[in-house]
Amino acid sequence: MGHLVELRTRLIRVSIALVAGVIISFVFRVRIFDILVDPAPDSIRDQLIIIKMTGGLSIAMKLSLAGGFMIAMPVLVHQFIMFVSPALTRREKKYVYLALPWITVMFLGGVAFAYFILVPPATNFLLTFGSEFGSMEPTTEDYISLVTRYIVAVGLVFEIPVIITFLARLGVVKPEWLSKNRRWAIVLAFIAAAIITPTFDPINQGMVAVPMILLYELSIWMAKIAYKKRAKSEKDYLSD
Repeated sequence: MGHLVELRTRLIRVSIALVAGVIISFVFRVRIFDILVDPAPDSIRDQLIIIKMTGGLSIAMKLSLAGGFMIAMPVLVHQFIMFVSPALTRREKKYVYLALPWITVMFLGGVAFAYFILVPPATNFLLTFGSEFGSMEPTTEDYISLVTRYIVAVGLVFEIPVIITFLARLGVVKPEWLSKNRRWAIVLAFIAAAIITPTFDPINQGMVAVPMILLYELSIWMAKIAYKKRAKSEKDYLSD
């Protein structure tokens, strides 16, 4: 019952953070929309249309939910860590607190990478490919769904090095195991890129898959460092 009460408390705090983030995003929804439209081709704003009576409300809610999730993410991570912290040792808790700021930094780095690097070519490809078959009239709702999915998904993908390093520090995964399964990681990277990327061209999919592979390689390197530090700490602890 104690765990259930603790879980309820954490879920309530997460819900409050999400609701607050959604409200803030709803107030600034027009500004958020302008920011999301900015990396697309110059003519995109004039081409976007709304074809449903409920389209404006749907767009506002998508903007609010995506913005609310990004605003509340540090709180979500913190509450999750606080929920599992009683099961961790003092040393493991220290690792968690060290990883916490990097989780936010890497997520924001992924958001920036998607916004500045991935969104412009992807939207340009979708708006120009197939134009010989008819005039392109993209809807605002489709565009917002595309961009928000891109940004949130890539932001989460950028958490890979932090998570793997943390697991290596705890001794859950070993650098040798990561290196041994490198080829499977490459395959999974291209599968994930195909899911995240709405386009079928290999260029845009490669722009998502290649950073994921590089992040995995970075994770192996960081896991080696973390594992060596763990071994040294255990050795010093046993010697004391």
